[in-house]
Amino acid sequence: MRPVLSDRRMAHSHPTDQRLTELEIKASYTDDLLEQLNMTVYRQQQQIDRLIREITHLRQQMPEDGPASRNPRDDMPPHY
Repeated sequence: MRPVLSDRRMAHSHPTDQRLTELEIKASYTDDLLEQLNMTVYRQQQQIDRLIREITHLRQQMPEDGPASRNPRDDMPPHY
Protein backbone atom coordinates (compact mmCIF):
# COMPACT_ATOMS: atom_id res chain seq x y z
CA MET A 1 0.00 0.00 0.00
CA ARG A 2 1.31 3.45 -0.84
CA PRO A 3 2.03 5.85 2.00
CA VAL A 4 -0.56 8.57 2.39
CA LEU A 5 0.73 12.07 1.75
CA SER A 6 0.57 14.39 4.70
CA ASP A 7 -2.31 16.86 4.77
CA ARG A 8 0.12 19.74 4.48
CA ARG A 9 1.72 18.37 1.33
CA MET A 10 -1.67 17.55 -0.22
CA ALA A 11 -2.92 21.07 0.53
CA HIS A 12 -0.14 22.53 -1.62
CA SER A 13 -0.40 20.03 -4.46
CA HIS A 14 -2.47 20.33 -7.60
CA PRO A 15 -6.11 19.13 -7.36
CA THR A 16 -5.40 16.53 -10.04
CA ASP A 17 -2.53 15.17 -7.94
CA GLN A 18 -4.86 14.97 -4.94
CA ARG A 19 -7.47 13.08 -6.95
CA LEU A 20 -4.83 10.74 -8.33
CA THR A 21 -3.51 10.03 -4.85
CA GLU A 22 -7.02 9.36 -3.55
CA LEU A 23 -7.70 7.02 -6.47
CA GLU A 24 -4.45 5.15 -5.82
CA ILE A 25 -5.41 4.71 -2.18
CA LYS A 26 -8.87 3.45 -3.15
CA ALA A 27 -7.34 1.08 -5.72
CA SER A 28 -5.02 -0.30 -3.06
CA TYR A 29 -7.92 -0.94 -0.67
CA THR A 30 -9.88 -2.53 -3.52
CA ASP A 31 -6.96 -4.85 -4.33
CA ASP A 32 -6.76 -5.91 -0.68
CA LEU A 33 -10.51 -6.53 -0.54
CA LEU A 34 -10.43 -8.51 -3.78
CA GLU A 35 -7.64 -10.72 -2.42
CA GLN A 36 -9.62 -11.35 0.77
CA LEU A 37 -12.73 -12.24 -1.22
CA ASN A 38 -10.75 -14.57 -3.48
CA MET A 39 -9.37 -16.39 -0.44
CA THR A 40 -12.88 -16.67 1.02
CA VAL A 41 -14.21 -18.19 -2.21
CA TYR A 42 -11.22 -20.56 -2.36
CA ARG A 43 -11.77 -21.77 1.23
CA GLN A 44 -15.50 -22.18 0.64
CA GLN A 45 -14.86 -24.25 -2.50
CA GLN A 46 -12.47 -26.47 -0.53
CA GLN A 47 -15.17 -26.95 2.11
CA ILE A 48 -17.79 -27.75 -0.56
CA ASP A 49 -15.46 -30.30 -2.15
CA ARG A 50 -14.80 -31.89 1.25
CA LEU A 51 -18.54 -32.09 1.99
CA ILE A 52 -19.25 -33.66 -1.40
CA ARG A 53 -16.61 -36.33 -0.72
CA GLU A 54 -18.13 -36.98 2.70
CA ILE A 55 -21.66 -37.31 1.30
CA THR A 56 -20.39 -39.65 -1.41
CA HIS A 57 -18.66 -41.76 1.23
CA LEU A 58 -21.80 -41.87 3.40
CA ARG A 59 -23.94 -42.88 0.41
CA GLN A 60 -21.54 -45.72 -0.34
CA GLN A 61 -21.97 -46.98 3.23
CA MET A 62 -25.77 -47.15 2.90
CA PRO A 63 -27.33 -50.52 2.12
CA GLU A 64 -28.36 -51.13 -1.50
CA ASP A 65 -32.08 -51.15 -0.71
CA GLY A 66 -31.76 -47.83 1.16
CA PRO A 67 -33.19 -46.72 4.47
CA ALA A 68 -36.81 -46.81 3.19
CA SER A 69 -36.95 -50.61 3.39
CA ARG A 70 -36.30 -50.63 7.12
CA ASN A 71 -39.18 -51.20 9.46
CA PRO A 72 -39.72 -48.06 11.58
CA ARG A 73 -40.68 -50.28 14.54
CA ASP A 74 -37.10 -51.54 14.63
CA ASP A 75 -35.99 -48.08 15.73
CA MET A 76 -38.68 -47.61 18.39
CA PRO A 77 -37.54 -47.64 22.01
CA PRO A 78 -38.64 -50.71 23.99
CA HIS A 79 -41.20 -48.86 26.14
CA TYR A 80 -43.62 -48.42 23.19
